[in-house]
Amino acid sequence: MSGKIHRLLVVSAILSLANGSGYSEKPNIVIILIDDMGMNDVSFHGSNQILTPNIDALAYNGILLNKHYVPNLCTPSRATLLTGKYPIHTGMQHFVIITDEPWSLPQRERLMPELFRDAGYSTHLVGKWHLGFWRKDLTPTMRGFDHHFGYYNGYIDYYDHEVRMLDRNYSAGLDFRRDLEPCPEANGTYATEAFTSEAKRIIEEHDKTKPLFMVLSHLAVHTGNEDNPMQAPEEEVAKHAHIKDPKRRTYAGMISSLDKSVAQTIAALKENGMLNNSIILLYSDNGAPTLGIHSNAGSNYPYRGQKESPWEGGIRSAGVLWSPLLKEQGYVSNQAIHAIDWLPTLAGAAGVSLPQDLQLDGLNLWPSLSGKEEPKPRTMIHVLDEVFGYSSYMRDSLKYVNGSSFEGQYDHWLGELEANEDDPLSGNYGQHVLASEVQRILGNQGLTEDRILEMRNEATEVCPSIEGQNPLDPQFKCEPLKGDCFFDLATDPCERYNLAQLYPLQLKELADEVEQIRRTAIPSARVAKSDKRADPAYHNGNWEWWNNTETDSSSGTCSANLWVIMGSIIGLTYQYCL
Repeated sequence: MSGKIHRLLVVSAILSLANGSGYSEKPNIVIILIDDMGMNDVSFHGSNQILTPNIDALAYNGILLNKHYVPNLCTPSRATLLTGKYPIHTGMQHFVIITDEPWSLPQRERLMPELFRDAGYSTHLVGKWHLGFWRKDLTPTMRGFDHHFGYYNGYIDYYDHEVRMLDRNYSAGLDFRRDLEPCPEANGTYATEAFTSEAKRIIEEHDKTKPLFMVLSHLAVHTGNEDNPMQAPEEEVAKHAHIKDPKRRTYAGMISSLDKSVAQTIAALKENGMLNNSIILLYSDNGAPTLGIHSNAGSNYPYRGQKESPWEGGIRSAGVLWSPLLKEQGYVSNQAIHAIDWLPTLAGAAGVSLPQDLQLDGLNLWPSLSGKEEPKPRTMIHVLDEVFGYSSYMRDSLKYVNGSSFEGQYDHWLGELEANEDDPLSGNYGQHVLASEVQRILGNQGLTEDRILEMRNEATEVCPSIEGQNPLDPQFKCEPLKGDCFFDLATDPCERYNLAQLYPLQLKELADEVEQIRRTAIPSARVAKSDKRADPAYHNGNWEWWNNTETDSSSGTCSANLWVIMGSIIGLTYQYCL
């Protein structure tokens, strides 16, 4: 019996069991969203320094998404996942929501949890939100999630779950909630473990007559507060004594804690009879910030740049899709796919009908991924930030960059790993993956060590040289703050050979295409003002909605209200309601 026929019979059996058991026919959907993890920080992309056997086993048994793209920052990336739209079409294209800024993902946007809940799903968010909370009606349980356990801001302390804004004269505040109520009971529990325990509880208590939709949105591997950014359990850090740099060693402990979490979450699905009718999507929201603000020592190498840059290192994300419902499994996909695609793709896989007026930017790629079809050309706008003044665009394999962030400080190839720092277990990498908890749970006897190494090699980037051409030749130099650049990613995935001087007509074509896209953008929703009414001192030591908060300073309140009034006027002008 061929592997394809066997898989079709498995899918048929799953549906038959579901029909006869009272279980939901629609698949459970679990999205594991990692924060600020680099492409070079999972071992299925070839690194031997930090091993991720459970995540890797999920990839080798499913689809390893080798060309998975995301916006280059937290808030835009999360908005894109939940709306199926580019940030320029929701107003979320400029920067992230700072803790005390009064703005959000606009309420006019219908979100993935709302759409799936309308289709009968039980919807849960565990972990990070970061899409606005200055008004109560903007928080997760008001935006389609039946339940939320986690935090509203961009980061918290891993243990006490507080946010401390060291550049403001604010009190420290707890940012940890169960639904709408503060949850101090979790104090002292490492965030990754707290979120994993909650995900397991949700799975164990789930009513199987309804399908489950859960976003497990980890804090890891984002840094914590600036006064104590790198935090991991001591026993996990100790596993990485081969890494000399203490910051990178702690980061490795954060990664290995995540790897354990993935195994525990999948085990819970298995133990509760839900795994055989589930879809699991795992990816990082953007590239790692190797240097600079909130730097975590993550590595996107050999790709250029990092988080909040226009380069591949900021917008290319480690990703995995797994499900027994996939017709083809155990392969590396080179289909270009973007976070805009997950809403229509998962809806298509689940048989969820979407309203015709959503005006999605994404495509339903489930049929092509499930059928292992040949990659189709894509056009993607990665970044279009009018305020910071830079853009990043891709038409098939041609990549266009205009301008950059941070005055070009992070336009280089960052995070190259030290030599002779391989994990001692990496010499038996294939066996290590086969012995992992996830491999044991999935029980795929057909996965061999040879196939693991074959897929890993296919997913490892080595920056090929172009015969007869030297990337150091001045004609290939790219200085995006001085002039537009473009690259052919098919031959130059690491963006070393700028082709602008050689092919000026193609450069103009790409620039014109970006200009056409620019005309479809709506204004940024960002209200870049600090509102001191957010201070936890006014909210019993918690970070929470503050739009109706009064302070002792009438001038401060008037000023804050003025910002809100101005925002409302702009919203009416552009039909852009908050």
